[in-house]
Amino acid sequence: MLEGAKLIGAGAATIASAGVVTGIGNVSSVRLHSVARNPSLAKQLFGYAISGFALTEATALFASMTASLTLSVS
Repeated sequence: MLEGAKLIGAGAATIASAGVVTGIGNVSSVRLHSVARNPSLAKQLFGYAISGFALTEATALFASMTASLTLSVS
């Protein structure tokens, strides 16, 4: 019973991966639209996009860490 609950918890923690993929796509899309509207801000927007990617990827790392910790609890 406990093993099944651990697997369900780890699976629920990995659902955040879908949100990460959506977030990265959103950051890319918004940057593309912004550069298309104002090309002179491309360098500044690149820095903002990298920050957005980093924060989004941090969510994926926290989710995978949570899933691995859930599975390693005895």
